[in-house]
Amino acid sequence: MAQANKKVIITCAVTGSIHTPTMTPHLPITPKQIADESVAAAKAGAAIIHLHARDPKDGRPTPDPKVFMEFLPAIRDNCDAVINITTGGGHNMTVQDRLAAPLQVKPEMCSFNMGSMNFGLFPNLDKYKQFQYDWEPQYLEASRDFIFRNTFKDMEYMLKHLGEGCGTRFEFECYDVGHLYNLAHLLDRKLVKPPLFVQTIFGILGGIGPDPDNLMHMRSIANKLFGDGYEWSVLAAGRHQMALTTMAGICGGNVRVGLEDSIYAGKGKLATSNAEQVSKIRRILEELSLEIATPMEARQRLALKGMEKVGF
Repeated sequence: MAQANKKVIITCAVTGSIHTPTMTPHLPITPKQIADESVAAAKAGAAIIHLHARDPKDGRPTPDPKVFMEFLPAIRDNCDAVINITTGGGHNMTVQDRLAAPLQVKPEMCSFNMGSMNFGLFPNLDKYKQFQYDWEPQYLEASRDFIFRNTFKDMEYMLKHLGEGCGTRFEFECYDVGHLYNLAHLLDRKLVKPPLFVQTIFGILGGIGPDPDNLMHMRSIANKLFGDGYEWSVLAAGRHQMALTTMAGICGGNVRVGLEDSIYAGKGKLATSNAEQVSKIRRILEELSLEIATPMEARQRLALKGMEKVGF
């Protein structure tokens, strides 16, 4: 099972593709903002930085490799964090779009979604009377009739071309119990190999709910399926972020925070930066006598190829 008493690996997801500019003025949008927020999060204690790109003109998610290359070198040159690039992209992207940047830049790590699913963002429409950009309500509404595609064929393609072809390892994002079994299937076929970095995700509409019982159930199933061959991490959406990541740390797991997952730093209080969330979870964990892993320690535990072997 996932071992307790290890140093906690903190991942920070700095911008994502879920939140839109109207929701918070602190969302990093331009390449400079994304780079600056990433470096600050690393200095605050994040060993892994998880990255999406946005159109600097209006903040909409973009898969354009050129935009990624406007911030990746700046992050690489100013901190030693592991750079983890999305393959989930955004709701309006094909699988080919989503893989364009990762295949070009060959990062140490990428996210890897473990199943097709509903992924509902449309409830956010009721929270705002007007939006800053026309694309925002259209983007949120489109999620009402959208299936986030991640077929077994898609997974096999990604493992062959990005995993084998680029030496990239993965943050396996599991939004429900069945996703753990999908990963076990790939493990049985020897398409993936330990140590697996299993990110269990709670509170997305379409996935498992953000309940402590669900967190413990996902951990129990992961322990049964993967034994000592995995590193367990937890992220939770919105107001559940800090409670469930704290619980993960107590139970021997790793944690993910960042403005992709929640735009808040406390009840009714918008986070002013990603570093604020990283600093908060770090403070909580250290006050519980838990130690925080460095980027080099994360690389060793996750068997990553090292920054010198990336393509940017």
